[in-house]
Amino acid sequence: MRDPIIKAVINKIKSRSDVGFKKYGVTLQEDDQPLDVWLQHIQEELMDAVNYIEKARSVLREEIEECYINDAKED
Repeated sequence: MRDPIIKAVINKIKSRSDVGFKKYGVTLQEDDQPLDVWLQHIQEELMDAVNYIEKARSVLREEIEECYINDAKED
């Protein structure tokens, strides 16, 4: 049996591929945009990822702070 984590990632990739095909009407294999456009797509996705990481870190800090506050109230 395949690792359930890997299986979940594969399913997400398949789903993402379906969304992309529905949106753009072509597969990646068929998409003939120039290399510079592909590099721009990568750059934009990575910048988005950095923003999502920063947001997640901010939420985590707030949750940790809230736990400390709640613990102090219980004492």
